[in-house]
Amino acid sequence: RRQELLQHAARLFRQQGFAMTTTRDIASAAGMRSGSPFYHFENKAALLFAVMEQGMRAALQIQATALQAVPPEAAPDVRLRTLVRAHFDVLLGAGSDFIPVMLYEWRSLSAAQRAGIARLQRQYEDAWADTLQALATAGRVQADAHIARLMMLGALNWSVQWYKPKKGASLDDLCDQAMQLFAPQRRPR
Repeated sequence: RRQELLQHAARLFRQQGFAMTTTRDIASAAGMRSGSPFYHFENKAALLFAVMEQGMRAALQIQATALQAVPPEAAPDVRLRTLVRAHFDVLLGAGSDFIPVMLYEWRSLSAAQRAGIARLQRQYEDAWADTLQALATAGRVQADAHIARLMMLGALNWSVQWYKPKKGASLDDLCDQAMQLFAPQRRPR
C-alpha cells in the first residue's frame, strides 16, 4: 500500500501541485480511507519527501544500469549520450512523475529534507561531472564543465513541460537532438 500511495501522490503532486493536493485526494486515488495515509507517513510533507527520495533512488538505478552497458574505454561522447538518454527515461519514461515533482516542489521540503535529496542529487550528477570534464579536456565541450552540467540538466529537465509522447519525437529522437546541441559531431575540413 505504501508504494501505491507514493505513486498516486507523485501523480497528484505533479498534476495539481503539493499545496493543492490533500491527503484526502491521495487516499481517494489509492482507494483508501482519508486517514489511511497516516499509517505510512507522518504527514503530507513526509509523503512529499518520500516521493522525491524514491524518484532520486530510481533515477540513480536507471543511470547506473545504463552506464554499466558502456565499455570503460568508450569515448566520453558515448557516455554523455547514455546519460542524456537515461535522463530522458527518468523524466519522461514510464512512471516518470517522481522527478518532475522534485523539480517543481523542492521549496516545499524542510531544510533537512532538502539536504537529504541534495546528497542523492550529487550522486546522480557525479557521472555527468566526470563525463563533461572529459569532454571539456578533449575540446568537445567549450564551456566550463560545471556550468555545462547545470545548463544541460536544466535544459533537459525543462522537457517535462513541453514534451508530448504522442506528438512528434521519440525519446531517442530527443536524445539525438540534445547531443547535436551539447556535443555536436565535428565535421571534417
